[in-house]
Amino acid sequence: MVNRYFFLLVACALPMISFGNADELGWNAQLIEFAKKGDGERARRALAAGAHPNSRNRKSETALFLFSKAGNLELVKTLVEKGAAVDLPTLDKVTPLMAAVYENRPSVVAYLLEHGASTSAADQLQRTAMVYAVTGPCTPCGSLLLAAGVDVNAVYHHQLTALMWAAGSGSAEAVKLLMSRGANAWLKDDRGKTALDIAREAGKKDV
Repeated sequence: MVNRYFFLLVACALPMISFGNADELGWNAQLIEFAKKGDGERARRALAAGAHPNSRNRKSETALFLFSKAGNLELVKTLVEKGAAVDLPTLDKVTPLMAAVYENRPSVVAYLLEHGASTSAADQLQRTAMVYAVTGPCTPCGSLLLAAGVDVNAVYHHQLTALMWAAGSGSAEAVKLLMSRGANAWLKDDRGKTALDIAREAGKKDV
């Protein structure tokens, strides 16, 4: 009877032991798992133990991508200092900079730009960080990107400009920003539509 209960106790304890065992998954995998959970303290431990800063999961998301998305500036700094590549994209070609812009993380955006993040990289739908900025909630990110040298009249996929993207999405604040920085409202996309045409067709009266 004693032996039987002993083996039952051991069997119940094994899952708990292996869950916390770094060698079971490997430090690289644990770094990504901690990043996904937003556990900065354990992520630092994994890095200190030898996890590669550019480790990825099955979606090709790096720890830098995950912490940029979460807005954890301290871990973003730690990873970059450890050698994390700032422009490694996911399978959808989304970079850490794009993720930070999309999630409205201006402090992370500023840091990534200061450390060489590409402003010209495009995701699988040909959207750049600027497109993310003017179609989402992070208008301050648009200011940061312009300050980093992005051409306010740059032409993207289908001959669309940032102003056209902002007009179509109904972001009056982004439109004001771009116009104040010299955006040309007369440029046309590959259908011959201006930003005003696009706003009208989308029913964006404020724009």
